[in-house]
Amino acid sequence: MIIKYHYQIVNAGPYAEAPREARGEENVMKTRTPIEPSRKTKQRDALQAILERSERPLSVDELLEAASKRVEGLGVATVYRAVSALLEAGWIEAVELPGEPTRYERSDKGHHHHFQCERCDRVFDIAGCLGNLRSLVPPKFRVKQHSVTLYGVCAGCAG
Repeated sequence: MIIKYHYQIVNAGPYAEAPREARGEENVMKTRTPIEPSRKTKQRDALQAILERSERPLSVDELLEAASKRVEGLGVATVYRAVSALLEAGWIEAVELPGEPTRYERSDKGHHHHFQCERCDRVFDIAGCLGNLRSLVPPKFRVKQHSVTLYGVCAGCAG
């Protein structure tokens, strides 16, 4: 993997130690910009496989539970680091619902909406869109994007 380094001035406080290459310059940190995707790990591979097969967005807890069956001793911090790397690489995107933990799904799914079950709290994808929302927008307003979440009871909980 090729990694390009650059230096960035940051406000790290008076006790911050600069990298060896930058000694003499106060508050300089070395950061890396990956040119190719981050290194592969068995933990990240397991999480990617779970997200590829998932039909719905998953929380960190759900990812940890599923990946722990594949990778022994997997911890929540490792899942958060992997999720952060996958977000940075653009491989996944966050699904934010008010009052809920962030969930994650593949970023290649295209525009769609979500359904949240009020009993089991799982979130499901809804294919497609509601149609022409422009008729709901006041005159001279311009919509840049939208997100719709339906709430109710999923088939599994409805019995």
